[in-house]
Amino acid sequence: MSIFEILLIGIGLSMDAFAVAICKGLSIKNIDLKKVTCIALYFGIFQALMPFLGYYLGTTFSKVVVDIDHWIAFILLSVIGGKMIKDSFQQKSEDKNDKIDVKTMTILAIATSIDALAIGVTFAFFEISIFTAIIIIGIITFTLSAFGVIIGNKFGDKFEGKAEIIGGCILILIGVKILLEHLGVL
Repeated sequence: MSIFEILLIGIGLSMDAFAVAICKGLSIKNIDLKKVTCIALYFGIFQALMPFLGYYLGTTFSKVVVDIDHWIAFILLSVIGGKMIKDSFQQKSEDKNDKIDVKTMTILAIATSIDALAIGVTFAFFEISIFTAIIIIGIITFTLSAFGVIIGNKFGDKFEGKAEIIGGCILILIGVKILLEHLGVL
């Protein structure tokens, strides 16, 4: 597998994280470099760790992961999206949206990197430097996620009150898209 192919895989894998980063950027009122970096690190690290894990799981568990990865991503993204929509209707303090808690970010990072686990399993069948692959995938995801947060934040200024509803709906739609793709509907 060539570096170019790994770059394309990295871009493809990072698209879900990019979309979720946009949603996260929508809900942040006071953006700063620390928040952008934190969110991008979560997505970049998990997107790199999952292929690494999948590579070492190899063929032993590939059938189980491939058969349910879309359901896991669908459920996790739908739960987080639903929570965002529910939270948008509740009274909250002015700075509540600025929090980037470990639980939420870990769930989002796992949900957007489940496919990367399956890709890692397929890497085990090719002559590939897994360390080169995960570094490329991690850097691409980190970079696109950072841009996603910034883009989402700029867009969110125009739609302050609806940001979490939009973000929640996008997460649910991403989950549905993943599920339908894997079921062969799309």
